[in-house]
Amino acid sequence: MSEDKRHPGFGLGFSAVLTSVVIWGAQLPVAKAVYAVMDAISLTALRYAIAVFVLVLMLLWREGPRAFALGARPKLMLGAGLVGMCGSPLLAFAGLSFTTPEHAVIILALQPSISALAQWGLNGVRPSGFTMGSIVVAFLGVVLVVTGHGNTGGGPGSTVLLGDLLVAAGACCWVAYSMMLAMFPGMSALRFTTLSCSIGTAITVAIAIACALAGAARLPNAQEALSVTPHIAYLALAGVVAAMIMWNFGQARVGVLNSILLVNLMPVETYLIRYLQGAGVTLQEWAGAGLVVVALVANNVYQRSMRAKRTEEPGVGVIPSAPSKFKGR
Repeated sequence: MSEDKRHPGFGLGFSAVLTSVVIWGAQLPVAKAVYAVMDAISLTALRYAIAVFVLVLMLLWREGPRAFALGARPKLMLGAGLVGMCGSPLLAFAGLSFTTPEHAVIILALQPSISALAQWGLNGVRPSGFTMGSIVVAFLGVVLVVTGHGNTGGGPGSTVLLGDLLVAAGACCWVAYSMMLAMFPGMSALRFTTLSCSIGTAITVAIAIACALAGAARLPNAQEALSVTPHIAYLALAGVVAAMIMWNFGQARVGVLNSILLVNLMPVETYLIRYLQGAGVTLQEWAGAGLVVVALVANNVYQRSMRAKRTEEPGVGVIPSAPSKFKGR
């Protein structure tokens, strides 16, 4: 859909995308709170097991039993499940256990920039000079954030840096997963998500069981489990299922550029939540976060203006955009 021609359901789509972004903006602080009673691997396995159960019922209702076939590229689907729905959430949430939500959300915000660089390396689609400049500024902002630990409560500096690197690895896995989605053009987003999520969740659950048997898991007792039940329900039902549905519904009506522009509100919300929680965010971290958000928004506005110019020229198509990211991890 061209960004300059509004879908009849633009207002409803805008509300849906905004709601999904608000849900995801609170996701990292909520997950961090659960780590007091449960390890990251067990939490990820439980969260996705709940989400997969709902997704399977939805796919069965919408597309029937035949939709559970892996399609013409089963090995690629297995890879998508391993990389996107196992590696990405495990790395990101394991990293979160060492670092802080405000660090994690800023690193995850780089995914559009990573996507642009990946497309350049793999497909030869070179970003424009303005986009490259925005990417450089955004990466500089992340460097300021991850080196400005201060009294963040995330542990020693070396431990926080390890967490940041794990989150970055998770972000790269998600970019790879997003690019794999384009390799299944005849498959609905619900089917692709359900199949890949089922594969990734099965692997994650197996890893969690192995950790539990080895005594490496941190599992809650009955009282602790009851105290974090609302958190887990939020992460699974709101963060994965509801937000995913609203994101896909809304993006089809407002377009990729509008959706990504709204996603840039996530770091703002996460930082605000952490500030209200009393987290010690240094001035350097605030400055770095500001650089990232400004760079991403500026590039979005630039892409919007270039798209408008291209569509106004006769015989010229719309410039390609970086793959849209589904952040409901």
